[in-house]
Amino acid sequence: MLARRASSWRLPRTMAPQRRLAQLLNGLSPPAPTVGTLRLGDITYEVPAALASSRLSRTKDLLDIRDPVNVDNLHFMLQKYLLGQDIFLVSQPGPYARRLALTFANIINSEYEYIALHRDVGETELKQGREIREGGNLVYVDSPAVNAAKHGRILILEGVEKAERGIMPVLNNLLENREMNLDDGTHIIHPHRYALIDGPRERLIPAHQNFRVIAIAAPVPPYPGYPLDPPFRSRFQARFVDPLGSMLSLSRSISSEPASDLYNKLRDLILSTQYSNETRHALEAISKSALPPFPQTALVKLKALLSTFPPPDILDDGQLTRLLMTIHPALCHASFQAWAILGRQTQDIGLGHVKNILDAEHGLLGYKLTAVKRLTIDTSEVAFVGASGTVVTCTVPAGPKTMLPYPLLERPDFHVTKRFIGLLTSFVQAHALGWDISFVPPAQPSTASSSTSTLLRVFSQVLGYETEVVHMYKDLGGRELVMRRRILDGGATTWEPSPLIEAAWKGRLAHLSGLDVIGSTAGALSRIIQDREIELWEHRRIVSEASEEEVQAGQLSVAHKSFRIISTASKSLPLKDWLSDEHCNMFFPIPSQPMSNEEEEHILLSTGPHQPLETISVDNVQKNRKLGTRTLVRIMKRLAIYPDDSNLHAIIYRSLLADFLPTTERMSLESLLNEADIRKSADKIHPNALVRDRELYFPPPSSGGEETLSVSVPLFEDSQDPEGVLSLIPHMDYYYDNSLQTGLMRDLAIDVELMGEHLVLLGNQGVGKNKIVDRLCQLLRRPREYIQLHRDTTVNQLMFTTSLEGGVLKYTDSPLLRAIMYGRVIIIDEADKAPEHVVAIFRSLAGQNEMTLSDGRRVCSVRERDNDIVVHANFRLILLANRPGYPFLGNHFLQVLGENFSAHSVPNPDQASERNLLEQLAPELDPDLVLRLVGAFHDLRVGYENGSLGYPYSLRELINLVRHMQAYPSDSLGDALRNVFDFDIYKPETIDKLSEILEAHGLKVLHLGLDAAREAAKKIEDIQFQPKNTDLSEPKEGVHDNKEHSGGNTYAGGTGGRDTAGMGGRGGYKRIWKGGDIKQVPDALKEDVPEHIQKRAREMAKEELERRLKELDMSMHDAKGYGDILKATQAHMLSLHDLLEHLAAKEEERVWVKRQTDGELDDSRLTEGLTGEATVYKRRGMEKPELGRPQMKPKRIRFIFDLSASMFRFQYDGRLKRSKETAVMLMETFDRLSRKDKYVWDMYGHSGDGPEIPLVEAEKYPTSVKDRWKVVEKMEMIPQYAFAGDYTVEAIEKGVQQVGKFDADDWFVIAITDANFGRYNITPEEITRAMKKDPKVNTAWCVLGRARRHLG
Repeated sequence: MLARRASSWRLPRTMAPQRRLAQLLNGLSPPAPTVGTLRLGDITYEVPAALASSRLSRTKDLLDIRDPVNVDNLHFMLQKYLLGQDIFLVSQPGPYARRLALTFANIINSEYEYIALHRDVGETELKQGREIREGGNLVYVDSPAVNAAKHGRILILEGVEKAERGIMPVLNNLLENREMNLDDGTHIIHPHRYALIDGPRERLIPAHQNFRVIAIAAPVPPYPGYPLDPPFRSRFQARFVDPLGSMLSLSRSISSEPASDLYNKLRDLILSTQYSNETRHALEAISKSALPPFPQTALVKLKALLSTFPPPDILDDGQLTRLLMTIHPALCHASFQAWAILGRQTQDIGLGHVKNILDAEHGLLGYKLTAVKRLTIDTSEVAFVGASGTVVTCTVPAGPKTMLPYPLLERPDFHVTKRFIGLLTSFVQAHALGWDISFVPPAQPSTASSSTSTLLRVFSQVLGYETEVVHMYKDLGGRELVMRRRILDGGATTWEPSPLIEAAWKGRLAHLSGLDVIGSTAGALSRIIQDREIELWEHRRIVSEASEEEVQAGQLSVAHKSFRIISTASKSLPLKDWLSDEHCNMFFPIPSQPMSNEEEEHILLSTGPHQPLETISVDNVQKNRKLGTRTLVRIMKRLAIYPDDSNLHAIIYRSLLADFLPTTERMSLESLLNEADIRKSADKIHPNALVRDRELYFPPPSSGGEETLSVSVPLFEDSQDPEGVLSLIPHMDYYYDNSLQTGLMRDLAIDVELMGEHLVLLGNQGVGKNKIVDRLCQLLRRPREYIQLHRDTTVNQLMFTTSLEGGVLKYTDSPLLRAIMYGRVIIIDEADKAPEHVVAIFRSLAGQNEMTLSDGRRVCSVRERDNDIVVHANFRLILLANRPGYPFLGNHFLQVLGENFSAHSVPNPDQASERNLLEQLAPELDPDLVLRLVGAFHDLRVGYENGSLGYPYSLRELINLVRHMQAYPSDSLGDALRNVFDFDIYKPETIDKLSEILEAHGLKVLHLGLDAAREAAKKIEDIQFQPKNTDLSEPKEGVHDNKEHSGGNTYAGGTGGRDTAGMGGRGGYKRIWKGGDIKQVPDALKEDVPEHIQKRAREMAKEELERRLKELDMSMHDAKGYGDILKATQAHMLSLHDLLEHLAAKEEERVWVKRQTDGELDDSRLTEGLTGEATVYKRRGMEKPELGRPQMKPKRIRFIFDLSASMFRFQYDGRLKRSKETAVMLMETFDRLSRKDKYVWDMYGHSGDGPEIPLVEAEKYPTSVKDRWKVVEKMEMIPQYAFAGDYTVEAIEKGVQQVGKFDADDWFVIAITDANFGRYNITPEEITRAMKKDPKVNTAWCVLGRARRHLG
């Protein structure tokens, strides 16, 4: 094929005159001008002049071309360039590979184009985009890939492993043949083909002969990502970038050498850790370090830090630990083994111990920030003093705003502590080194605050920065991080900078809030963070250096030198899911430090004269909801406002949503409160609220002798929102007051109106959440907006609605924005049904009054720009949701809300309140019947709480039942109850429980469930079979004749018999069913089965086996044996590891799949639709798993190995050896997975002694080599002592049964056997029946040796 293609490039003998003339003229044209000669090793290259200087490399941080590591890599790249081949750099995450590519482009003076690949990259980004110009003209804009092909530039593709499968083949033909069909109707073709064409060439464009591609990707595995598509991979020449060489090369960019020996010691530790993670043979694989390798930028950060801030002679343990966690943030979530290894290494090199307690009172290396002084409009001088008295002064970038004086002064709302100053010092140190900052939350949930918001605010104020907050949400794409669409008057489309790019140009501090939720898409920002360069729209780019003339020309711009980025996490994801090597290389990570008990107590006591609540704050009460610092402050403020009318026990219960805690945790909480002398007070009766004198008046509740106070809440002033008062005050036709809900309404009024809190209300269905809030708004005359969330709610829908009018997009503010602007209450209903990343935007809105809109506007507390939306002082958020857990099936949204909402649980009313409500609703109904119904429904709810019932019967069902009975008094109680209970008609155990509860309350109902539906009693008989002969002998298989038998002890597979294998009988050793009705013998006969004495030989064999297993230990010989097995399976292990790492979840949630060519119109892509793009639709489909995204449920797998005597007897053919190798491959592969929780697996064996011999039990995995070797030894010993027999069928049946019980994403049973099926009368039908016992369980069967001949 290659020869034919090459021959097509040769000119034929009979060349057309025109073509010959063109060739001659082309040969006579002068060569391209050169700027010099490059000599690289044995290669000499004439460097051509560039045609477009704006496309040349402008990076400040190019690699040192004198470094031998760099020279070697550049030499290889020049070889490939001269051969016309494309290059693939395989490198660990970090900036080295990209800088290597840019350095190569620089030394050959080549222009370049750049594409940062991410999960949202599509054909538009790789080929051509569409724009509408003035006058409605549609134009096509070439992508960087097309530009590079047309103009002979180097195309750099970074992050190939992040691009979704199926998108990179768009470039395959361009890579292989230099051909591409473009959307504007033109065609890029190979230059040789172009030269041979005699006809018209208007639509043909020759690919430039200097066009080359340099692709960059991290190896998968061990790093997360998609494996390379083989056709795409085969078109490149690969170059592995040595991690050690890249780390050392980057560190040499710091010219100054640290004076301390600390750098050399830590450098050696970093390099040795990298060596220990690079396996070469089986024994090294066994001893592979549990300590993950350091990030690529660890050395350069360490060198810069030690050069600028000389360390003390002796670094204490806390300072050493903070330093190591800063340069290697993966330690924040590393295993105990990793910390133990690191501790031994630091001791061996003389640095001391590491510990899990950081130095909380100082910055990095024991320094403390002492002074901040402005020098110019955009610079400041900062001073630090070390523990040994060393003074360091640095000039750092600053913002133009008035600076907060430093040292900081104590204020009532701000407490200056040593911990806070230590963290602030670390921030300023990272800032002085020129790095952007990532504030890493604690790995373990903490009730105490880490002061994230305060720390960012003070940092920006001390340095005079204007802050640009960019809120991340899951829908945010890589392109939206940099630019957003804009439609001009008249319908023309253009692009405008995102808030992040605005911040870069104007020197602001960009706060990337919740960066963890966008996953690997954050990598699209790596270049702007590391090099201060990025590609913009229509061939514009930000570069690190450019002249004033070039900037004025418009193609180039430069980031302001004061520009800085700080990223924070939403804390909704575990650190291991997002704190990747890529993230650590992008930022200077600073581990957070929660408040100590003493600091937290000081803050709480400052709210007023109260008793300390430290015993509560340190208790880990609930996984997702605790009494954190912000909640404790809220409680203390409430006590300060109402010191004589606050039930502390009730407030704590409410804040923890204790009504929804499991019983044991609720009991622990009660015990804790009793220890703190916080007692539950007697229930109070709340009189109805009254409106009087422009106030909502709650009379004092009555109680057992305690003094209580009334509460008065001012009504809303109509003049503050005249439009809202006219149309948005709720109107309720009826509302039946009751004590419990009035008390709850009183607490809500205090929180919303008097304390200015936002609320979240949780409760079962039908308890009146909406009605209580609407009633409160009605009484207060408060206008309220309403939004109901659901599965498909998007962030954009919360902000505004989009419409297309006359070819122009129109945006209408959503109810949420109207509530923010006009100071209204907004109810966010069904908050638990929306995706968590959608609900997450309420966190910053409630906590900091901040939200960024996709149209460029921002919501904030104070107007600083013309298009800012200021949060009205009267604005309140009220989120309504069902309680967490089954059967409501909502999302766990509380963990993403943080502590910015005052939480209230809404229970069903107590029996007295419920009875009072129903008597108001149906006064004609018999009070005694109402009393009995209330009691019955109370017991139904108790049944739900204790697990005997699966549905939480609510007040709503009871109200509807009473309304039916009042409207249709001739219907029987049973007829009315069918309205509620017919849902459970096919749940007989539930119907029985309902009947029991109703009868206990004297509510006689003739029929329930199916009986009531058919209005006839149905008798279900329990048929038992009484055999004549009940004598027992020894258990046996029985004769297989595939006929139906009842009773007796001769045939296998019968029912109601004895001794033999069958169903429904007694005394047999296994169950076999061959069809027919199953006849059960009485339970008394089943229980009357004596124990048989086992044969002495069997006992001796088992005793010997147990003795050998107990004595099993691992010697060097054992390790070598295990290493040999491991080495034999390495290739298979890599393939299996790749499969398991990227196996998509089967039970993925159905979502709206975007960028489709048909379906429903996607509002977020209407602009693309205007430009003629086809992929502007969305439709329901299975969501593709994101990189690193955890499965919702694990896959359940059981592996079954044949350990029968024949495995040992016939091991000469390698069957036993292959089984052991398979077991080792499985154990090692599962142990090496990055997300082990994606699978729950076990390994069982079967022999003539039984069908279920445990080798590895689920979630009790062999974590050490010794444990895994024991499994191998066990697999070899069991066949030695096993008696003849076969349990293949039974083992598969048991496996299918056990696996099917697990709540999983998918189910698998994989059996390996060499059974002699003919000898044991095992038919293919029996095997098939066992494998299909549970249709949802996927089964596979691997047959060894002679067994294949017996399958029939």
